[in-house]
Amino acid sequence: MSQQHTLEVSSGERFEFGRNWAEFLKHLDDDRIREAEKSLLDMLEMPDLEGKTFIDIGSGSGLFSLAAKRLGAKVHSLDFDPQSVKCTRELKRRYFDTDTDWVVEAGSVLDPDYLARLGQFDIVYSWGVLHHTGHLWQALENVIPLVKEGGKLFIALYNDQGGPSRRWLTVKKLYCKYPILRMPLLLGSWWRLYWRTVLRDLIHLTPGASFRKVYEKRRGMSLWRDLVDWVGGYPFEVCKAEEVFDYYRKHGFVLTRLTTDGDLGCNQLVLLRVNKVV
Repeated sequence: MSQQHTLEVSSGERFEFGRNWAEFLKHLDDDRIREAEKSLLDMLEMPDLEGKTFIDIGSGSGLFSLAAKRLGAKVHSLDFDPQSVKCTRELKRRYFDTDTDWVVEAGSVLDPDYLARLGQFDIVYSWGVLHHTGHLWQALENVIPLVKEGGKLFIALYNDQGGPSRRWLTVKKLYCKYPILRMPLLLGSWWRLYWRTVLRDLIHLTPGASFRKVYEKRRGMSLWRDLVDWVGGYPFEVCKAEEVFDYYRKHGFVLTRLTTDGDLGCNQLVLLRVNKVV
């Protein structure tokens, strides 16, 4: 798995998500962790995760595995990216070093034999990951057996914007293929995405205020690290929220929460498994 990842990165076919997350961890603090916990409970509509089993598919920085663990869950974290596995293990070392109820390992959501060995979980969580596998719909299918009857599937997937999505796909390919273009693409994308916000703050003589007050509080994430993830995030696929809802409805799930992003961000869906239809 590590060799496959290295080959894809060296050939310009995959972004190094884990390297970006390692930079994020340098600035992780209790405020960000609390924001992650809050956002998790809000979408799941649960007061805590005490006694629940939680699998984090594509754990990335490990922030939401940590949040789930602090909220009382028994956690299983997996990621295809070796550096992301290291990041998650680092958070476990910092906060739950000797806890046997948090397992961190390398694994792929595209490997059904591996997934079959993991059992089932009360909460299957995969935020902004499955659209980076290169096989989105296969990944969506593969997570179904992991969800217990009565369990919840919480996923976030990039919204299909048609032409703009196709143009961003080109940007991502260029970023991964040609390192010399990375900083120009990042700066150009930053201006493309945020110029209205920047100008509004300047007009009000409050440069950066919108980012500090709004963005930095969203899910405990970082504006710059999310920008790098967005611009470089390849493979890249998109879908409509209704397509995902219809797919899972046919497999025994009902939608309990939905937040949609009319722009380029992620649609978040929480689905409850009500029977064993597969």
